[in-house]
Amino acid sequence: MYLRNLSLLNYKNIAEANYEFDPKINCFTGKNGVGKTNVLDAIYHLAYGKSYFNPLAVQNIKHGEEFFVIDGIFEKEGRKEQIVCSLKKGMKKVLKRNGKIYDKFSEHVGFIPLVIISPSDNDLIVEGSETRRKFIDTVISQQDSSYLQELINYQKVVAQRNALLKYFALNHKFDKDTLSIYNEQLDGLGHGLFEKRKQFLEDFIPIFNKHHQQITNSAENVSLVYDSHLHAKRLLTLFDESLQRDRVLQYTSVGIHKDDLLFEIDGHPIKKFGSQGQQKSFLIALKLAQFEFIKKQSGVLPILLFDDIFDKLDETRVSKIVQMIDDKVFGQIFISDTHSERTEAIIKTTHQSYTIFNM
Repeated sequence: MYLRNLSLLNYKNIAEANYEFDPKINCFTGKNGVGKTNVLDAIYHLAYGKSYFNPLAVQNIKHGEEFFVIDGIFEKEGRKEQIVCSLKKGMKKVLKRNGKIYDKFSEHVGFIPLVIISPSDNDLIVEGSETRRKFIDTVISQQDSSYLQELINYQKVVAQRNALLKYFALNHKFDKDTLSIYNEQLDGLGHGLFEKRKQFLEDFIPIFNKHHQQITNSAENVSLVYDSHLHAKRLLTLFDESLQRDRVLQYTSVGIHKDDLLFEIDGHPIKKFGSQGQQKSFLIALKLAQFEFIKKQSGVLPILLFDDIFDKLDETRVSKIVQMIDDKVFGQIFISDTHSERTEAIIKTTHQSYTIFNM
């Protein structure tokens, strides 16, 4: 699996650009603000149908323009695959594979296995539980399309249940039978999703631990802990217990949409008790574990994006990553960095083919 060509039109700050890539290592270098990260984000966009950095699709259109187009030619299992993502203001985003438009973007997720490692990953530590749930859901969805559809269905029913709770409060009435219809739907969907998340983390955590030990030489005691209401009780029971609270709050306060993945060091939150270096090691191990997990599940080497990675890591961590490149753990890699000479010096030590794009 690798990306052969990429064409951009009106994407973020890039008016027009065309790239032909090396099957192994590709580096984008230049000063901050020239668009290095935007190229990486465009590649991510082709894999996931959305930007990694900006969830508002229309804001990815170049200022003053009416549309953007991202066009990529991939090589996958000996076949050429063209993926095109485009958006025109006032219209729905369009995602096409070999000229055929996807009815649902969820049908495309997982077709282009890809992992990004970026300074923005720090949001996984500092932001709320939704960010970490999205991480879990993204990794599972890469190899289980039914999971993503079940999750979408669950979220729709939660929205319907919340609307009903608001209606009850507004009209000073309550109908337990109508509410129970949504409760039963959520119980069935939620239990299936919970079991898949639980199984995923049972498989994922040992991989994470292995990578973290390699990066830190086993110097730190860290853990991932799956926090969910459903560990203790079925969702129907939880709904009965939270009924009064839900009526007051006018939203669904329990369920798998409240799950969290706790990041801990020595049994304490790494957000509060981990140094900056420890947090970086934790996040890199998390993303490398994501890479290995997707590789095992798909049988394909995912594309790996390193955004501004060498500027944020110390020499020891960089050398560990370079060693993995040299050991051919990775497939095609894209790197952005502010220093062309530094990047080339590091990449040369891998003895792999490479191309550097000075922007």
